[in-house]
Amino acid sequence: LALTFANEADYDKVQEDDRIDFKDLTEFAPEKPLTLVFKHADGSSETIVTNHTYNAQQIAWFKAGSALNLIRAEIEG
Repeated sequence: LALTFANEADYDKVQEDDRIDFKDLTEFAPEKPLTLVFKHADGSSETIVTNHTYNAQQIAWFKAGSALNLIRAEIEG
């Protein structure tokens, strides 16, 4: 996913070996920020809010795995 930091200063909190969890991916919607939890190797973590520019159709493609998967599901009914 193409995301941007809501707070530009959060960029400096990201470490090379971080593991990233989406806190609210099930609520992925147009114009709604996504919250990510960056888990550092030392056991600490940072919660970072990100923005996106995806529209409803693009989000549906993402949730289906791809545009082709969504088209196939629509055809198969």
